[in-house]
Amino acid sequence: MKYTLLAFMSLFVATTLTAQIEAPQPSPSAMVKQTVGLTEVTLEYSRPAMRDRDIFGDLVPFDKMWRTGANANSEVSFSDDVIVAGKELKAGTYAVFTKPGKKEWDVYFYTDHSNWGTPSEWDDSKVAAMVTVPVSKLKNTQESFTMAINEINMEGAHLQIMWANTMVAVPFSVPTKAKTQGSIDKVMAGPSANDYYSAASFYLDADKDLEKAHEWITKATVLSPKAFWMFRKKSLIEAKLGNTSAAIASAKQSLALATAAGNADYVKMNKDSLKEWGVKM
Repeated sequence: MKYTLLAFMSLFVATTLTAQIEAPQPSPSAMVKQTVGLTEVTLEYSRPAMRDRDIFGDLVPFDKMWRTGANANSEVSFSDDVIVAGKELKAGTYAVFTKPGKKEWDVYFYTDHSNWGTPSEWDDSKVAAMVTVPVSKLKNTQESFTMAINEINMEGAHLQIMWANTMVAVPFSVPTKAKTQGSIDKVMAGPSANDYYSAASFYLDADKDLEKAHEWITKATVLSPKAFWMFRKKSLIEAKLGNTSAAIASAKQSLALATAAGNADYVKMNKDSLKEWGVKM
């Protein structure tokens, strides 16, 4: 009994020592996900509060680089290439740094977003884009630091930064028209060679309508006349349909293309099938 009690006490002490106290953070983290046109935009940042402090020109000095929020870097992510201040930003994640002024702010999109606060050594080569935007006064005080994606339309939106009575907005544009046109062109052009190939492969594996599978694989080989793997699939479908002569012709074509491409695996597979179908190699 004594040893059991000691073991229990040891376990209790160990558990107590390893436990962590959970308490609310003074600058809680936030995430905003917004679709703009066909582009996904994500903001991740922390939200310090005013707490009766004077913010811009005091807590946040004018004309000095600011981390733009609190804790880890405030980040913006774009799923597509976008345009900011006439400069292309590649799809990806950027730290947002700012240099607040009385009448305008410089907003920086920085490729290294792994810092805690501003970088210890600023590297201009990591500035993917910089834009100077005017300051707007808010009618209502914004107690908590806020970043948002607003003024959304099909072709773009504004990245807004708000705190106290100040707001700045960075307009950006997204490639909605180009992406939509590409989608339209693809659909209107009909299925691709890979679409036909995938459908035919499924029908062969699932032992479904092999005549339809043959129709699709034939279209695939017409669209991709050098795709040895597609001619290989065509030969297998023809063999399963009982059309050995057609299967041999397709296998020979696949063999020639695979040989030219230097693909030893398909060379061997075709040679094995041709031997199986009575062709002397």
